[in-house]
Amino acid sequence: MAISYKDSGVDVERGYRAVKLMREHVQSTYTDGVLGDIGSFGGFFKMPEGMKEPVLVAGTDGVGTKLKYAFIADKHDTIGIDAVAMCVNDIVCQGAKPLFFLDYFATGNLSPEVVATVVSGVAEGCRQSGAALIGGETAEMPGFYAAGEYDIAGFAVGVVDKAKVINGKDIKEGDVLIGIKSSGIHSNGYSLVRKLWGENKAELEKYDERLGGRIIDALLTPTKIYVKSILSLIEKVEVKGIAHITGGGFIENIPRIFPEGIGCEIDTHSYEVPAIFKIMQEKAGITDAQIYNTFNMGIGMVVCVDEKDADKTIAQLESTGESCVRLGRTVKGSGVKLL
Repeated sequence: MAISYKDSGVDVERGYRAVKLMREHVQSTYTDGVLGDIGSFGGFFKMPEGMKEPVLVAGTDGVGTKLKYAFIADKHDTIGIDAVAMCVNDIVCQGAKPLFFLDYFATGNLSPEVVATVVSGVAEGCRQSGAALIGGETAEMPGFYAAGEYDIAGFAVGVVDKAKVINGKDIKEGDVLIGIKSSGIHSNGYSLVRKLWGENKAELEKYDERLGGRIIDALLTPTKIYVKSILSLIEKVEVKGIAHITGGGFIENIPRIFPEGIGCEIDTHSYEVPAIFKIMQEKAGITDAQIYNTFNMGIGMVVCVDEKDADKTIAQLESTGESCVRLGRTVKGSGVKLL
């Protein structure tokens, strides 16, 4: 008796249908640099002109265990935004404009409709960041993932003129840190989030007055993409350093942009910490130092500028729709001091 690939659990026809369903989403992200179309063995992208010394900047990431809540809620249209955001927000910290993105989607039993919905979110993230979705991989791996579950990751490539690379080398004592507010938890710390909120669907679908909505909706709010506002800012202000506040929170991420001998002081009372973080701190019973070392605490990106440019920076960011705050300043020393 013959045993086909389909008998082993892989149905290539589902893969063909998935590609057909996602084609429109993918093509909606195409920019002038895209050469070719979906379905080739590689994605082609033409290098932009006008740079003296173009430098490619690449970043890769996944969504992590936030995916568990997408499975529980059977909501798959925004998780792709998270995948893109985690990559493009990283590379724009170096002043790089994202050029293109590729995704990797893996599951045990392929549902063309689910993968197309996930990719619709990827496409939305690409449109928000100005990146083209020029390829990806959909893998069906029977027995490897639990029924109804999948993983998604990806990588982005951007470009910046070498003379305009933002690397923090000119940061000095007395510079100002501007915090740009987040949309929520973003996509980090979800192993702790799941420990605190659990995975009971009925409980997660309850309305929480402090959150102003259902718990599951707050937990699935997609990561904010800062690319366009940051690129607009660096055209008008000399930005010395940019930190994407991801896993490790303030404590780990902000010092990554400082030269040796520089630390910072953060005024934790300079803005209203969103309710979701207060609730989680209460549930966990952890210190400020611990929670600021885990979550973004309502600040998704931190920009370092000279004192003379602080007001201009805030005005420019607000003109692009961002909400921001004077978060703190740099000092001699190392690390982060929470005030």
